[in-house]
Formats: sequence, C-alpha cells, structure tokens
Amino acid sequence: MEHLFAPWRFTYVSESKNDSGCIFCAAAKGGEETLTVFRGGRVFALLNRYPYTSGHVMVAPYEHVGDISLLDGATAAELMAVGRMLVGALRRIYHPEGFNLGLNLGEAAGAGIEEHLHLHVVPRWRGDTNFMTVNADVRVIPEDLHATWAKVSREMEAERGR
Repeated sequence: MEHLFAPWRFTYVSESKNDSGCIFCAAAKGGEETLTVFRGGRVFALLNRYPYTSGHVMVAPYEHVGDISLLDGATAAELMAVGRMLVGALRRIYHPEGFNLGLNLGEAAGAGIEEHLHLHVVPRWRGDTNFMTVNADVRVIPEDLHATWAKVSREMEAERGR
C-alpha cells in the first residue's frame, strides 16, 4: 500500500481544496486521511500539513467563517477549550518549553486561508528557530505526520475523558 503521507502525495494548501474550495470544510469530516485529531460539537482539530514544529495543530469551527466576531459565544468558547486541551495533550507528548497560540484574521495579518478562521497551537522549544525555513523556505520536522496524528489523536481521546 502506498504510504499515505509520501512526499509525492502532498499538495500545497492552495491546491488542496474540496468542491467548496475550503480545506477546513473538507477536513471537518474527520479521520486520519485529513489529519483530523479531534472532533467536538462545534469545532475540530487537525494537524498542519506544513508544520512549524512537530505537534503543530489547528482548531477550526465547523462553520465556514473567517472572522471571530461572527462566531457565536458557544463556538468561540469551544474553540478556546479545545485549544487548552491541545496544550495539555501536546505538553504530555512532546514536553515543549512553551507554546504559540494564535489566530491570523485577514491576509494582512498573515492568514493563509482567510475565509475559514483557525487557531494555531504550536509547541515551542528554546532555539527551535530553524535556519532552513529562513534560508531555503524548507521546514524540517523530526517526526512523520502519521506518527504525530496517532499520538495526538490518542492523547486527545484521553483528554476528553479527563
């Protein structure tokens, strides 16, 4: 069987779209194929296919909306609650020294996909800035995305039960 995450199978975000044109709406259906690690009532979490570090996860609402001010209070609360769960799960898996959590709303703010908001949860370590990204626009991560998916999915199920 061809490896699910073989390099020749990757497409860039701008090319990786479903019929509606949104990778988040496509990923909301969940599962390993879409790298979805958690499905809640109003939001879901998935791995970033082009992570800054191992464990880089995004939380997005099922609702196709690009501005946080358009989210109802319950969805905004669940977005943050799942972000908190991910911090706990990633802390237990990877033992990072810190985290970046952030929303990029709009192109000027750096949103790669501005029409569907998503919260980035990025584990960080002292000195993890990689010269490869700066010099060659290449990211080097020490773990296959399939392995990351298995670890984070398992830990999020455990987190749900806590």
